[in-house]
Amino acid sequence: MTVQTHILGYPRIGDKRQTKFALEKYWAGKQDKQATLAQIQAVFDTNINDQIDAGLSVVTTGDFAHYDLVLTQATAFGIVPPRFSGAETLDTFDRQFYFARGRDHTGQFSDTAALQMTKWFDTNYHYLVPELAENQSFDHTDFSQILKQVNDTKAILNSKGVQKELKVVLVGPLTFLYLANSKKADKLEHLDALLPVYADLLGKLGDNGVDWVQLDEPILSLDLDNKWQQAFERAYNGLQRTPPKLIVASYFDTLGNNCNVACNLPVSGIHIDVTRTSQPKQYVTQVIDHLPTHKILSIGVVDGRSVWTTNQVLTQEILAKAYTKLGDRLWVGSSGSSLLHLPVDLTHENVPENLQGKLAFAKQKLAEVVLSAKLATGEAAASQNATQIELTAYADGAKVREGKFDERYASQQAKLNLPLFPTTTIGSFPQTQEIRKARADWKKGNLSDELYQKAMQDEIHRAVDEQEKLGIDVLVHGEAERTDMVEYFAQYMDGFWVSQNGWVQSYGTRCVRPPIVVGNISRPTAMTVEWTKFAQSLTNKPMKGMLTGPVTILNWSFAPSDSATRDILRLQIAEAINQEVSDLQDAGIGIIQIDEPAFREGLPLKEAAKNHYWQQAVAAFRHASSSAYPVTQIHTHMCYSSFHDCLEHILAMDADVITIETARSGLQLLDAFKENGYHNAIGPGVYDIHSPRTPSAQNMQVVIDEAIKYIPKERLWVNPDCGLKTRGWSETILALQNMMDMTQKVREVYGK
Repeated sequence: MTVQTHILGYPRIGDKRQTKFALEKYWAGKQDKQATLAQIQAVFDTNINDQIDAGLSVVTTGDFAHYDLVLTQATAFGIVPPRFSGAETLDTFDRQFYFARGRDHTGQFSDTAALQMTKWFDTNYHYLVPELAENQSFDHTDFSQILKQVNDTKAILNSKGVQKELKVVLVGPLTFLYLANSKKADKLEHLDALLPVYADLLGKLGDNGVDWVQLDEPILSLDLDNKWQQAFERAYNGLQRTPPKLIVASYFDTLGNNCNVACNLPVSGIHIDVTRTSQPKQYVTQVIDHLPTHKILSIGVVDGRSVWTTNQVLTQEILAKAYTKLGDRLWVGSSGSSLLHLPVDLTHENVPENLQGKLAFAKQKLAEVVLSAKLATGEAAASQNATQIELTAYADGAKVREGKFDERYASQQAKLNLPLFPTTTIGSFPQTQEIRKARADWKKGNLSDELYQKAMQDEIHRAVDEQEKLGIDVLVHGEAERTDMVEYFAQYMDGFWVSQNGWVQSYGTRCVRPPIVVGNISRPTAMTVEWTKFAQSLTNKPMKGMLTGPVTILNWSFAPSDSATRDILRLQIAEAINQEVSDLQDAGIGIIQIDEPAFREGLPLKEAAKNHYWQQAVAAFRHASSSAYPVTQIHTHMCYSSFHDCLEHILAMDADVITIETARSGLQLLDAFKENGYHNAIGPGVYDIHSPRTPSAQNMQVVIDEAIKYIPKERLWVNPDCGLKTRGWSETILALQNMMDMTQKVREVYGK
């Protein structure tokens, strides 16, 4: 008997970020579409060849999105929000980017608000949120992009003379609806209209020789109510047709109370993730006990969100027992939604000696999947190569800062003397080609430390001058010296290793390089003080010290997934940031921002684990700011998550000022403030920086006009949604000028 091997998806950025650079050249008008598509096609071809060469028995395709898989499907299903006038005249390729960026490539249509972008469950990947109208029809489908991937994969298989089963990845209908925005109060009312679209697509895939379709349903890892559980039964009863055979994939946590529902769906198999449970062997047994005897069980044992090698001993224990019960009904695969959460190829790294043999990126994970199948059957023996990180708990526990908000804020205002609706930005300014070149030359040794420092100081001077000219009230130094808000701090802390080429897609063409936790974390020296002091020396206005918070640093690093270990690491990082806060204020910096965009992102998917996370996350942030004097104003920033269910915990952080994303969410977040209140100061983002469009002052004023209904004007700040590093200087200045014009107007209107 054989064990089938497969993955749930693969990175689409390329081992050297080829997709990113090709698309950005196209958008900048430096490359035509044909050349762009050819470069992207080369990455796709490599992805398929990597699977074949690794020896996987099932080749996975359909997951190669040009921007985002959810966006790909929404476009394929003919979902076009009314504000995207003229979208129907664009081809599929350009249409997707019109939705994602709010601007079409040709420039023939007016700029508009891009689709909302938010986090894919508890990862640092962002998906584009489909927008469903009240009476949404799915009449104008276009499956060409998906079918092209199928035909291209078949061509590669034929060219190599290889016969493999072919599997296509789709976001399942229930997860698609769950993650969408809808004008209907009950999103499930769209299901009857959506199911024929899926049936049509499945039929076309079968006609094109596809053996399997993987329908991703990660909402099965949530605590679903009866309505959604019943919807699963109804939906999949309506999709019963062969070929192709269907396998429903759940991941990021156990099936929990959805186990019986998932196991009894009328499909050929299900996929489960055993890397996010402390009791994987018991979990597999539970699923097998519920699984009908004719169905496939795919077990995700190779962690698609960890850069560490797979624990072969544990893997063999899990799979050997499952193989005894299932035989050739056992499949072995990666765990997460896709290996896109990992860097592509470890061979591009100069791995330190102490980490040799302990790491595996996406390409190396393919070999681990194949080996895991051999471990299941006994064809291979397990090797003791798992890596354990030994940590020391922070002995003193979490601390909190002194004083109540009302008293602190009054003393801060007396010191800062800021006007009504104080203006600021989130921290970063454009990362120009000059900045990137200077940094690259410095790292290569082609630029001395002195000349690099001078280059960065020049950029800081420019950022300060531009803010002064605009009249912004609270300035930032622009972060020219930082490649990334997490990577920068990790390279100055003990306990992290930062790769050279370990890029991971965050959204669209935005890639990050997550650091890897390798031991106890501490801060041997100051990380930001000298840059911030230099910036403050250039202006009489308040200069914000810019730090990344402990929750975000941990969530955006490769770190162990178990809760107890993460609790220790989170507090270790909090102590490091707390030391930096102390040094900054002693250097004369009166406003310090501790960014926490990933505050909600790390929330466990199961309700039973959420309270513990909230307690620990809040405690870590409060510890990070605990050294701040009452007169030192502490800011934080959050973006691109849904915050409706965590406002009480945001309030518990006790930051003096929070800046938060509102522009892409269509002001929905402000409804939460209306319902729950927020008693500290807040800056609701007045424009979306991730879109190249420049909103007018009138567009921005809508945010303030709405916010002031729920929040007293004395506690309202004005700022963009997020940092400005991805934007160019000309568009940055224009947008900020509009923001300042708007602020002047609202001061006149509401300052009476």
